[in-house]
Amino acid sequence: MAFLNIFWLIGTCGAIVQDGHNTAATFGGFKVYRVDAHDPVVDLDSTFEALSIIQLNHNHGNGNDAQLDVAVPPEYLADFNALNFTTTLLSEDLGADIAVEGPLGDYPQLDQNGVPELSWFDSYHAYDDHVRYWADLQAAFTNNSELIQAGTSFEGRPIQGIHLWGSSGKNSKPAVFFNGNVHAREWITSKVVEYLLYQIVTGYGNDTTVKAALDNYDFYVLPVVNPDGFVYSQTTSRLWRKNRQTRDNTTAVGTDINRNWSVGFGGDGSSSNPSSETFSGYRPGDTPECAALMDFAQALAADKGIKLYIDWHSYAQVILLSYGYTCDSFPPNIDRQISLAAETSARIAQPYNTTFDYGPGCIVLYQSSGNGRDYMTDAAGTEFGWGIELRSTSYGFILPPEQILPSGKEIWEGMKYLWVNM
Repeated sequence: MAFLNIFWLIGTCGAIVQDGHNTAATFGGFKVYRVDAHDPVVDLDSTFEALSIIQLNHNHGNGNDAQLDVAVPPEYLADFNALNFTTTLLSEDLGADIAVEGPLGDYPQLDQNGVPELSWFDSYHAYDDHVRYWADLQAAFTNNSELIQAGTSFEGRPIQGIHLWGSSGKNSKPAVFFNGNVHAREWITSKVVEYLLYQIVTGYGNDTTVKAALDNYDFYVLPVVNPDGFVYSQTTSRLWRKNRQTRDNTTAVGTDINRNWSVGFGGDGSSSNPSSETFSGYRPGDTPECAALMDFAQALAADKGIKLYIDWHSYAQVILLSYGYTCDSFPPNIDRQISLAAETSARIAQPYNTTFDYGPGCIVLYQSSGNGRDYMTDAAGTEFGWGIELRSTSYGFILPPEQILPSGKEIWEGMKYLWVNM
């Protein structure tokens, strides 16, 4: 999710204790507000510079519907209320919401086919369990899949996932390329990507839609492309967003991987300030994670090409098309993309009536320069370079575990339509 540069997380905020996720910062007593933001907000820098306010989401909406969600620490509640914003209280206690996520789950049993049971989607899990999950899925689909590594993170963790193919053999069809958990705290993204993998692995032999999709495309799926940040969000600070890269001449840690791509690099919707949550880095691809993803994308583009790319995020319930870096130009096939996105959104809504907006990201959400979908569209020749923001606009990043499976199911309905009709 994007941030306005006027907000940043100050690491000393909140009580420092141990919670059920083994994370140090519990954010106990923080209140979450949705602020009407149709009035200019760019002048609030000086007002908020002394307040440890975390911006969770910014949606510029349409007209007077612009909103931003913020978490306010208890010691600054009076100061925040004195600003007289029009607000809606979303959470009385962010720390209590985090506790409701529950402890990280145990690894499930394997079924008779060697596939981890669906109870995997009953809770969130430690990063090492995710790695094990991908390995078990691949082992259960060994003739049509392989484990892959796109590169290595700043702290040395492999950026890994699964390559799946159909009846023509591997590397024989255009690519469908997914990545999740670019932003560390968006835990639901890797879970939903894994649900799609689960459906492909278990459905290829008995579901004609799955078979058609895998026979027509090679799927390259990297569920967690920010493993360092993801681990940090599980062990130290639940709301950590960026990677964990350190740099010379600053004590600030982390770069926003989704502002580090070369297309639109350094434009509006990103920051050159290392303390900002949207810090783009100093040059395109100077994070090892983004450099690896760009190289991986170019290899796919040079082979059979890329049909579809989806960068999975939370939380805005919107299908983002290119472009994010500009609101004034669009890909040549934008009408086709909007038509596909509209019906994909309709299919997502069928199971639970969850509504997803759709359109060019700069228009329907916010400006974001140096993002992945724009790179895939302009630099890698991808026909459909998308980002999808998952549920929930009510719970934010702290999505209760009982919503993991419904989130996967609704997205599965949309993907079945998209893969057949794109």
